Amino acid sequence: ILNRALEKALRVSATDISVLVTGESGVGKESIPKIIHQNSQRKHFKYIAVNCGAIPAELLESQLFGHKKGSFTGAVADYKGKFQEAHKGSIFLDEIGDMPFGVQTKLLRVLENSIISKVGSSKEVKLDVRVICATHKNLEFLVEDNSFREDLLFRLNVFPISVPSLKERSDDIPDLVNHFLRLKTRTENTKRPNFDNTAINALKVY
Repeated sequence: ILNRALEKALRVSATDISVLVTGESGVGKESIPKIIHQNSQRKHFKYIAVNCGAIPAELLESQLFGHKKGSFTGAVADYKGKFQEAHKGSIFLDEIGDMPFGVQTKLLRVLENSIISKVGSSKEVKLDVRVICATHKNLEFLVEDNSFREDLLFRLNVFPISVPSLKERSDDIPDLVNHFLRLKTRTENTKRPNFDNTAINALKVY
């Protein structure tokens, strides 16, 4: 099941279309954008990752699109922002479902016209950036709740990739057990123990 997600990531890496990665928290969604970038023609340029849920709403717009000196309290210098930093490369927007509605409008403009405007400036900046997003939330529900733009979802969801949780791929558990045991014994220089089938089956059931 996981291989299907990886195959889709490799296939879409040859293009520049937007990708929306979905899946439960903790399934490793952040690995997919890295794979896409590293196998794309943009791999020699920057890969910028931003967790939209970890940045206060009032600062997210400035962090993404930059600001001019004096545009707000604390703006002591010009700041170019993450999008401009990712020019010719890729930007990964994690937890896109947490993005404030007003910032969503500016992101939509980037996707439609490849243009940003910094906070406190009317000047437009033309960019070449590949946008990849991820969320553990159901964006369709957020659209119905009027907390996520329907037109933005349409633009983001051009190529969806769903990352399965471990409970959907329990056959991977033996390989994961061996992998982590190998790492642990290598760092501690000890003999690697063997898991019998009863233990493996208990892990699968859990």
